[in-house]
Amino acid sequence: GETVAKKLAYAFPSIEQLREASFEALSAVDEIGEKIAAKVMDYFSDPRHVELIDFLQHYGLQFALSGDKRQGDALKDLKIVVSGTFRLHSRDEYKAMIEANGAKNVSSVSAKTDYILAGENMGPSKLEKANALGVKIIDEETFLSMIAAAEPEFAAEPDLFAAEPDLLTSAEPEPDKQEIIITSTLFDL
Repeated sequence: GETVAKKLAYAFPSIEQLREASFEALSAVDEIGEKIAAKVMDYFSDPRHVELIDFLQHYGLQFALSGDKRQGDALKDLKIVVSGTFRLHSRDEYKAMIEANGAKNVSSVSAKTDYILAGENMGPSKLEKANALGVKIIDEETFLSMIAAAEPEFAAEPDLFAAEPDLLTSAEPEPDKQEIIITSTLFDL
């Protein structure tokens, strides 16, 4: 899914690097096991898939990260649940900030959850479970101060993965300003 695609993209920033990666290099990536590594290898062993990628690249589709989306390690190895509605940023922006600062977004509360980033109207079952397990609940301001301590300039640019709205709606965007962001995966993982 999306998490696996991101892990692979960070480990192999271009499609060429991913295509040339060995089974050992693939399976050494965090959360990529032998099964997923084998599926990636199988995908690139099919000439039709390679031809499709070459075709799309020929017509300008870029299969590479445009830059390191990771901002820092302020939240390294933490597991954070996002729940409720927020005033300062959208849920997607907070999820991007979480990942960009080394943490992992998780959808359910467990004993392994480090924090719940809680907005208004947080789900009552998540609140109950967090209290029972002793999971720390933080608000927007606390979360933003946690990442600001390590990367103060990050708070000004929270939306790491969104395309500019005018590029999506414009009938004729300028060719040098057009950027397409694709968030699906090539593999059936």
